[in-house]
This record gives sequence, C-alpha cells and structure tokens, in this order.
Amino acid sequence: MSIEIITTSDGSHSLLNTALDETYHSRHGAVQESIHVFIKEGLDHLLTLKSSKSISILEVGFGTGLNALLTVQRAMEIPASIHYTSLETYPVPEDIWSKLNYIDAVGLKEKFDQLHRAAWNQEVEILPNFTLQKLTTPLQQIDFSNRFDLIYFDAFAPNKQPEMWELPVLERVIKSMHARSIFVTYCAKGQLKRDLKSLGLTVETLAGPPGKKEMVRGIKES
Repeated sequence: MSIEIITTSDGSHSLLNTALDETYHSRHGAVQESIHVFIKEGLDHLLTLKSSKSISILEVGFGTGLNALLTVQRAMEIPASIHYTSLETYPVPEDIWSKLNYIDAVGLKEKFDQLHRAAWNQEVEILPNFTLQKLTTPLQQIDFSNRFDLIYFDAFAPNKQPEMWELPVLERVIKSMHARSIFVTYCAKGQLKRDLKSLGLTVETLAGPPGKKEMVRGIKES
C-alpha cells in the first residue's frame, strides 16, 4: 500500500492512498472534520440522548488514529467509561503515523503513541475510563450483534471502496447497535440514506464539516 502524508486546509495532516487516489480525512481539514462528524454529531450527541456509565464505540477504519485520539481527549472530560473497538485491515506503519502532526492541534502525544503501539486483537487500557481493542479482522467476518452505542463509519468513500457500503455490510453494522444508538459518517449519498432507512434507522442529513455540505447521522430507535 502506497501512502503519502499531505497537509489539509486546517494545517493538520491526512494520508493519501495513492493507489486509490483517496485521502483518509478531508483535504479541507482533517482535525476539523473528525471533531465535527464523529465527536460533535456522534459522541456528544449520544451523551445528550442517554446517560450511561459505559459507552461502547465501533470505528470502521482506525487509519491514522485521529478519531480515537479525539475520543480519548473527550473521555478525559466525561465520567463515562468508553470501550473503543476499531477495525483496520491495513494498519498504517510507524514510519508514517509517527510523523503525523495531530499533537499540534490535540496534544496528548503519549496517548497517540499508545493508541498506535497498542497490541492488535487485544484489549488495552489507554485511560482508566478508555479501553481500546484494535482488530485486523474484516467487518464482513465479525459478528458484533447488539454490542455498540455508537458507530464511527469512516471507511473510504463509496466510489473508492464500494464493498464497504453495500447493503449486507451496512446490515451487519446496524445489527451490532443497541437500541437508541447512533451511526455517524461523513458520507451523505442518497443511496446510503435509503439503505439506512430500509434497515430501520431514523436518518438525519446534517450540515457537514468545513468544505463539505452534508453528513449523515442515523439513530436506531429499537
């Protein structure tokens, strides 16, 4: 896999997969996008819907580790404990992730290093209230029935990685969600919204992060 570090419009890095000609985060601002889509409209919205001492998150696409780092940052501010499961079939090598500049915007260098160096396919404590489990198993091969309160769906775009956006894959993700749980993604394509509705989610089209008009949030009512 050929990967290059690029600088996005907010000054933070992203990665470019040159084979797919696809970036891991928005060129308009990697940190801005992750905060808006996954923290603000995902985790923070979940906290307004239900009070819980324990939150389980599934991230589809660990990638650069930015979403996990921002979630660790938020975990330091809330009383709930977070169990964070992240899938990544092609982990980013250390000679790449170690050069990413997210600590300039977020800080927490030690935690960023911990997230990336954490053993794969094991549970690892990052904070007293944040446990990480990174899995290299493809989503299509895992049964997560009724386990998660929040889904960060951060696969490559549908035109670059269409197999991750097919209805059977989305159905597998929805089955992994508890009642009153949330699905968030940067993607706002009409087919995605129709598929999520067909799987029983209440779908909202929300304002997107800088440089992107819209994003999607779905809520599983039961």
